Amino acid sequence: MASSTDSRYVIDGATAAQQEAIDSLTRQFLLTDEKLAVIIKEFRRRMEEGLTADGKLLKMIPSYVSRRPTGTETGSYFAIDLGGTNMRVLRVELDGKGGVKTEHQKFTLTEDAKSRSLFDFIAQCVETFLDDRNLRPTGLQPAVPMGFTFSYPVHQTSLSSGTLVQWTKGLNVPGCVGRDVVRLLQDALLRLGLRVKVVALVNDTVGTLLSAAYTDPSSQVGIIFGTGTNAAYYEDVNNLTKWKGPSPASGEMVLNIEWGAFDSDDFGFLPFTPHDIKLDRKSINPRKQAYEKMISGMYLGEIARNVLLWLTDQRLLLNGRSSEILNAMWSIDTSYLSSAVLDTSPELTEIQQIIEKTLDVPNSTLIDRQIFKVVSTLVGERSARLSAIGVVATLLKRPDLLNNPVNIGIDGSMYEHYPNFEAILAETVSHFISPDQFKNIKFNLAKDGSG
Repeated sequence: MASSTDSRYVIDGATAAQQEAIDSLTRQFLLTDEKLAVIIKEFRRRMEEGLTADGKLLKMIPSYVSRRPTGTETGSYFAIDLGGTNMRVLRVELDGKGGVKTEHQKFTLTEDAKSRSLFDFIAQCVETFLDDRNLRPTGLQPAVPMGFTFSYPVHQTSLSSGTLVQWTKGLNVPGCVGRDVVRLLQDALLRLGLRVKVVALVNDTVGTLLSAAYTDPSSQVGIIFGTGTNAAYYEDVNNLTKWKGPSPASGEMVLNIEWGAFDSDDFGFLPFTPHDIKLDRKSINPRKQAYEKMISGMYLGEIARNVLLWLTDQRLLLNGRSSEILNAMWSIDTSYLSSAVLDTSPELTEIQQIIEKTLDVPNSTLIDRQIFKVVSTLVGERSARLSAIGVVATLLKRPDLLNNPVNIGIDGSMYEHYPNFEAILAETVSHFISPDQFKNIKFNLAKDGSG
């Protein structure tokens, strides 16, 4: 565990005031195991609460998926995968030996889609995918069955229906909350005359879990660490006391935790800094998705921007200079932080490019660039360590499984691309799971699993 005297956070040549500000940031962003243990305890309490009744902070949504894949399933399947930034239309081939072949086309969500025309946009993307491959059914051909991976909170009412609870990850399409998202999509497909039948609705974390389980039957948890964050896991249905349906033969049910909402009601446990509070206040969903906002790719760049402006306003960075770009919300993408962490050149030339060319603040000094790198490192390390909270709480929810191999399938850009995220995450988890059990745990990239 790093401290304010960690050499990574001591900048040679910095003024006393600059170093004092960096030390203050390390105290805010670097978290002790003792602090994490308190948060994990509350996370577990919130999970238990969500198993007993609807409407709780962690929604613990039954997915209606109660069987584990065997890896012997075969066939060709179509799917829509809607994320926070992009969507994909896919054709997936299962070979019956745990192998998967995927063909997909990726589409970037337009601003109009994010705020007004989402379901018509999805339908148009499906049309493009089918027409480009001459797969559009005509005449008496049967409708194409398609699954819908939807990475937003829904109250699932069957395997193929669910009402939207709220938008997250920057989407805010009016007239959708409280309505069946499958029906909204089906109507949009009909408006284009597409003979496509949406036959299954799954959260992206459920899809990640099932994809991981197809290749590794020991898979117990599916997680997204990307633009947003969430997880799903297999729960003993006897623990799901709010479940009123028939008990599944397997005795298990995949639950969608919707863990991004953790601590959104009272801000009492997560390590909020003024920079987090500023982001939350100016977001489109204030006092919602608190956990997601601290650890997810959509938000880390904005947290860092708030820190950089705080330093600039004190004339501790860039000699107090800013720019129209740097002053604009969301102008720092999380990928800039990744590049900064990876920059080991003597003059930190990659960071110089980001500051002077991308953010349009000329004449940065080496000290400025070092501070930029420290801020990027702190924001990323806190994200990885806080991400471990949800992992540990979920694993400890089924301690009976930890004496055998347990695979955790993880998808998302933070896990796949952010420097050191995977290593810090695993190391932090190991601090809270006994060594005998931790050796049974595998973390695997479940790439394209959410489709």
